[in-house]
Amino acid sequence: MDSIIDKRLTPAADLAAKLAAGLVVMPACWDALSVRIMRDAGFQASFLSGFCVAATRYGLPDTGLIAGAEMSETLRLICAANPGFPIIADGDTGYGNAMNVRHTVQEYARAGAAAIMLEDQLAPKRCGHMVGKEVTSLAEARQRIAAAADARREFGLDILILARTDARATLGFDAAMERCHAFAEAGADMLFLEAPRSEEELETFARTFNLPCLANMVPGGMTPMLSPSRLRDMGVRLALYFPLFAGVGAIQANLAALLDDKAEGPTPFSEVYRLAGAEEYFATEKRYKI
Repeated sequence: MDSIIDKRLTPAADLAAKLAAGLVVMPACWDALSVRIMRDAGFQASFLSGFCVAATRYGLPDTGLIAGAEMSETLRLICAANPGFPIIADGDTGYGNAMNVRHTVQEYARAGAAAIMLEDQLAPKRCGHMVGKEVTSLAEARQRIAAAADARREFGLDILILARTDARATLGFDAAMERCHAFAEAGADMLFLEAPRSEEELETFARTFNLPCLANMVPGGMTPMLSPSRLRDMGVRLALYFPLFAGVGAIQANLAALLDDKAEGPTPFSEVYRLAGAEEYFATEKRYKI
């Protein structure tokens, strides 16, 4: 499980090295066990999704109902259970003005994030593939990224900045690209143009910037669903997918089988036991047997 983690590097440096080497495919996570499953499968990084945390922890839609403290707590628990593993954490709008952005960056860095994602929506924000979104002015959007970069420099924080714009939905593709240029100038390390409407738009975005660009693959969303190899060919360096959707479908299928009086074979207890770290726990416990 730990073979993909370079223990000589911090999570931020490890993520930067992986991005320099090529495409990084990131499954979205929501708790410590979901990250363990991703690590065990061989993935190099994960994205702590506000959408996933809202749905799994609170049974709520991703409409700005979760506070920064709740996301920080979830992030801290994930990083503690998966030391050294690079996590890009959803920081939404920074949870307020530029001063709130600075505070959020500090909290996420201290919790162990390799990177923080900050976006340009107005509060209360919405999931990127929902309708009815609104964005801040270009000046305020840029200021959020500048505040994050200032906090990193002034406090000596080891964290990367992923800047996201949702302007495609309301202002159009050209305006969204303009914001990405502004974010790069303000100190962003990675860029995320949410919900491009076509492969052409996504490829134009990915090939325009020297910084790593993210593609968000949401089943049923506004952007065409593409394979990692296709995204690599388009110049994308970060590919975000959502295994939560497959997990929900598997649970629904399992429950439907039980209602039909079928003994469907779920994942055995021993596998969850292993992923939860029981083997390591009991091996260590033996050292203290009297």
